[in-house]
Amino acid sequence: MSRRSVSLPAAAVSALALVATLGACSSGGKDRPKADIAASKVTTIGINSYLWRATLDTLSFMPLVQTDSNGGVIVTDWYANPNAAGERMKLTVSILDQDLRADALRVAASRQVLQGSQWVDAPVQAATVQKLEEIILTKARDLRRMAINQG
Repeated sequence: MSRRSVSLPAAAVSALALVATLGACSSGGKDRPKADIAASKVTTIGINSYLWRATLDTLSFMPLVQTDSNGGVIVTDWYANPNAAGERMKLTVSILDQDLRADALRVAASRQVLQGSQWVDAPVQAATVQKLEEIILTKARDLRRMAINQG
């Protein structure tokens, strides 16, 4: 299978948007200023923990094949949307930095359609990967904001 950026079906994007936000985590010592509790640079797991948690939460409806918090990689198995039985999606999300930034997140997706009895690679709308990245980033920022407010 070749690596290329593809998009999720519209129904899957809608499902992603409906996933509930995880509760905020608590971290940091008593002597640390409030802003440090939810610092944008989080190194305890090797990558930004807000992006990590937001990605896991966003992809919770898909079966996971690999999760590596130190390397910042999440790979899903093929997921067939019940509303689109003849197609399936597979995602790889890479968290590339310890900072909570848009360029610290990369989503790659593959889509296949059923032709006869074989799955065949198919293109997907280019905007879907971007939309998924936006959902994850928004969720990560919300998690950080909740952690600051609870501190």
